[in-house]
Amino acid sequence: MTLQDRVRVHEVTLLSDNWYTLKTTAFDWRRNDGSWQRMHRETYDRGNGATLLAYNRARRTVLLTRQFRYPAFVNGWDDLLIEAAAGLLDSAAPEERIRAEVEEELGYRLGAVHKVFECFMSPGSVTEKLHFFVAEYEPSMRVGAGGGLAEEGEDIEVLEFGIDEALAMVADGRIADAKTILLLYHARLHLFAPG
Repeated sequence: MTLQDRVRVHEVTLLSDNWYTLKTTAFDWRRNDGSWQRMHRETYDRGNGATLLAYNRARRTVLLTRQFRYPAFVNGWDDLLIEAAAGLLDSAAPEERIRAEVEEELGYRLGAVHKVFECFMSPGSVTEKLHFFVAEYEPSMRVGAGGGLAEEGEDIEVLEFGIDEALAMVADGRIADAKTILLLYHARLHLFAPG
């Protein structure tokens, strides 16, 4: 039995199409015991995205961003968020989009980009699937200041940290962004020898 055999959608209602799309859906779910249960769920669709950790193995450094995130602010986060470069795909291929985002946000034009995994970050309500990448950078790859696109409301600071310092910032709570934490732990396990 596939999931298609276990879901019967009855009604989809658009709640908002302001920034992204918020819908509520009434559906029946076929439970493990074979009975059907009516459920109602909201889904927030902002499209799929990509994120990348730029790292320099020889110098043991990573490039990150610092920017304001309103949803984190209203949930009590009283600081700018430190994050890996990221963006929505906007109908582009994940590698193509992340290269453009890195150039816009970090100011670097990268060489080889390696996809490490993809996953859903908040599947209980958000439809987005993120594609995770890593790429080595060198200072000579810098082609601009970064900072994002002002017309999109971006006001991004570019940061360079040692990998050990970045991991310490995860441990003490200064880095609280899930995609960034996943990429930093991936880097610690697969890209950097213990320091």
